[in-house]
Amino acid sequence: MKNIFCVFILFTSIASSQINPASITIARDSFGVPHIFAPTDPEVAYGLAWAHAEDDFNTLQLMVLIGKAKLGTALGKSGARADYVVNLLRCRQLVDEQWKTLSPDFVALVTGYVQGLNDYAKAHPAEIKYKKAFPFNEREYLTSTVFSLSIFSGVDRTLTQIFGGTLGTIPGFSLQGSNAFAFHPSKTTTGEAFLAINAHQPLEGATAFYEAHLQSEQGWNMLGGLFPGGCLIFHGTNENLGWAHTVNSPDKIDIYQLQMNPANNNQYKFDGEWLSLEVKKAKLKVKGVPVTVSRKVYWSKYGASVKSKQGVFAMRLPANMDCKALEEWYRMNKARNFTEFYKALGMTSLPMFNIMYADRYDTIFYISNAKLPIRNPDPQYHWQSVLPGNTSATLWTKFKPVTALPQYINPGSGYLFNTNHSPFLATDNKFNLHPKNYDANDGFELYNNNRSLRVTELVKGVGKIDYENFVRIKFDRQYPKQLQFAYGIDSMLHLDTADYPSLKEVITNLQQWDKKATKESKGAGVFLLVYERLSKKLRGSPNRQLTKSESVETFQYINDYMIKYFGKVDLSLGDLQKLVRGNDARPADGLPDILAAAYTEPYINGMRKITSGDAYICFVRYPKIGLPIIESINTFGASQHQGSPHFKDQMAMFQNQQTRRMTLDKKEVLATAESIYHPVVNN
Repeated sequence: MKNIFCVFILFTSIASSQINPASITIARDSFGVPHIFAPTDPEVAYGLAWAHAEDDFNTLQLMVLIGKAKLGTALGKSGARADYVVNLLRCRQLVDEQWKTLSPDFVALVTGYVQGLNDYAKAHPAEIKYKKAFPFNEREYLTSTVFSLSIFSGVDRTLTQIFGGTLGTIPGFSLQGSNAFAFHPSKTTTGEAFLAINAHQPLEGATAFYEAHLQSEQGWNMLGGLFPGGCLIFHGTNENLGWAHTVNSPDKIDIYQLQMNPANNNQYKFDGEWLSLEVKKAKLKVKGVPVTVSRKVYWSKYGASVKSKQGVFAMRLPANMDCKALEEWYRMNKARNFTEFYKALGMTSLPMFNIMYADRYDTIFYISNAKLPIRNPDPQYHWQSVLPGNTSATLWTKFKPVTALPQYINPGSGYLFNTNHSPFLATDNKFNLHPKNYDANDGFELYNNNRSLRVTELVKGVGKIDYENFVRIKFDRQYPKQLQFAYGIDSMLHLDTADYPSLKEVITNLQQWDKKATKESKGAGVFLLVYERLSKKLRGSPNRQLTKSESVETFQYINDYMIKYFGKVDLSLGDLQKLVRGNDARPADGLPDILAAAYTEPYINGMRKITSGDAYICFVRYPKIGLPIIESINTFGASQHQGSPHFKDQMAMFQNQQTRRMTLDKKEVLATAESIYHPVVNN
């Protein structure tokens, strides 16, 4: 007991003490990626905040404003909507209520990060774009994390459904996501475990991956990717083990319709009694609006509640019931073996994300991770639909242990993969889990997508895999033999060109397409426009085949589009699709839901630019002796400043599917660094 008390005092003193920046070393490698070295973990977190601010201070300031519920002061109405949700979900209240349950060493880590960002702001006042951002504190920092994970869990989509009156519809599953692969040493030609970390994320902005290497003298040596505002690595590798995340879609949020009192619109029935909604006012500051805007936010026994034309609805989600997600990630960062890693997962504070794991001790592992409630199994309650909000029978209060989640460890097939598809289709069929052994109310995915089918094609019949083929699988740009989209386009592929002479060229280009998403492909160019047209026109009506007339209309649209903007229809994918960084726009490979995916939005003159898809990529090999062998690449570069040499120095390599060697070896980093320095704080 005495030892535990001493440890608490030690970490509390670290958390409350001022960090000396001179003890922190930032080494930038030849691509500007920061490697942070310091005696303690909080000092490393300080250095990470400082280095990231040097590269992308504007985005970090927006993260800070989210935690203060003052994003509206920077972004106007769109930011104020986020501030409303922070208040609606009681993100700050949750942090305040659970603050004393956080471990002292984690609080010290957060304190170091917050001090680093505050000190950077003090030292660079001319770079402060949003004056409401600083100073900020640790509780505001964790508030932004709770908000972000709630959005990842689907709050934004749910609110859109509630206010838009579309509850009850079943949207097509999202095709955007990420890839993760792990191969056991018994399945590789080198006898090493292989891990592929491949996020499909926005290429720029608040959820674009930033690469960093963090090393302290307290056993923390981790390299990988994090989002702006991250005080640690979200996925990557340390000396012994690593993991990749992909987004998963079990039922992470439940929606209830409250039974309101006809005589009092602030009362709802619960177990036969009329209860009053808790009502508070969210005071919103909106850029350009001289007065504070007040909006009522409601809370019921189920949680955050909103009034709409359809009625009053409540949202209940684990993401805004636990503020320890970052602490769980911290334990994962510091884990030295699978036992410690699994113990970290046992916190069940991370509300979502598939986890693909490999280590140097001959273990591969995959879990469809989530903080899942124990729901009433009574068949009268349909948990994927709107639930009755008038009974304690639908009010869950407990959560499942990590052991209850779908997971694999060292399957006989020797490999595991996830591409945001079903956790029950994670390896060779002989070794797959069966959904009947899991609670259907958890809502785990049951489907394949194009990427999962393509991986199955590439792995089928392969004995031991070499590293080159492993990398080739991740960089593959081929669709599977049978397309797996929400809309069937078979009728487009079977039209007789003789019946439509004016559309012959676009029809022929699609019908002769080899289903490869290369920038030189004319068929891929037509398909890009087909995809964008149908995903917009048929949204909300998935899982149906196009009629013949719809196919003709789609081809006519594409033909007219190409003529309007380009004056011809003889166009390749690269003519239409660009990878854009600043003023540099380059023809780009990639299409939705291939392993090297690309998702686009309108750009200029009829062209489209890639805004998300294949992003941070990291390959790791785990030899029995020595440090992991790491190769990585990011989409553009480490810096968001156009004048920096690292603004787009990875862009060409990324397009050519090339990687660069990285290391966890401090001596090697310092010997080859482009620059080495300490944070400099003005007194």
